[in-house]
Amino acid sequence: MTELPSPKDPSSPSAPARVDGLVDLLTVETLDTDLYRGIPLPGGKGRVYGGQVVAQALQAAQQTVGGGTCHSLHCYFMRPGQEGRPIIFRVARDHDGRSFSTRRVIASQGGEPILNMLLSFQVPETGLEHQDTMPSVPPPEALIPEIDLWRAVVDHLPEALRDYALRPRSIEFRHVYVRNPIAPTPEEPRHASWFRTSSPLGDDPAMHRAVLAYASDMTLLSTCGLPHAIGFFDPNFQIASLDHAIWFHNDFRADDWLLYVTDSPSASGGRGFNRGQIFTRDGKLVASVAQEGLIRKRAPR
Repeated sequence: MTELPSPKDPSSPSAPARVDGLVDLLTVETLDTDLYRGIPLPGGKGRVYGGQVVAQALQAAQQTVGGGTCHSLHCYFMRPGQEGRPIIFRVARDHDGRSFSTRRVIASQGGEPILNMLLSFQVPETGLEHQDTMPSVPPPEALIPEIDLWRAVVDHLPEALRDYALRPRSIEFRHVYVRNPIAPTPEEPRHASWFRTSSPLGDDPAMHRAVLAYASDMTLLSTCGLPHAIGFFDPNFQIASLDHAIWFHNDFRADDWLLYVTDSPSASGGRGFNRGQIFTRDGKLVASVAQEGLIRKRAPR
């Protein structure tokens, strides 16, 4: 079996270094008024991960709002971004009121838009409160780290996917329901995972929201494939995010364990619809997520 580099291996970055790299990735550079640049993922290959574009676009918008925090964002993926090239984010300040502000962001590469996003920001206030109850699941300490699940099946993965499956990550996932990614079987379209950054993140709330946005694209789209026994790397299907929405309900820290509960109520027309709820360890609902994705069977060659 291929050995995972140990934390003491010089070729394997430490957990703090990995999280520092994530912070660098999600810290957009100011080019001009309302114009920002996001760096590419070092060593990235193929398409840009959708959660990266969402998080960088959120960060660009957050730079333009002084008195409020993002409570919702809605975006559409128009073209796949390509790794190795920076992404340019242009922000439009549509509205600034006493309580709410609205922003639009266009993300582009090579002069072509790859994502557009609409965001709303609110000055904090008090109000009525209720929420769904967090499901009863095992704590993260009782679960196996995701990287160990990949190690168990790495010899069965295509060579091109082994480095991806075993690379040390800045965000650690521990899945409540363990499934075989090589030979999936039909199951109910429901999943749950704990996640957090692999080391402390710092105290900037905007960065914690960006990291949650980054992680919210993980495990979500695959939920609609569960009833059909479709693995994420299944070559017989074309799978890609079409749109993504997040509602932020409460404060949280992305370096504390968060429970991500997902379900898929519908799939039709080559698309799968997925929902997610994110809870703190003590049961506070801090965000809701919705996403529709392409789940198209490839024509035989």
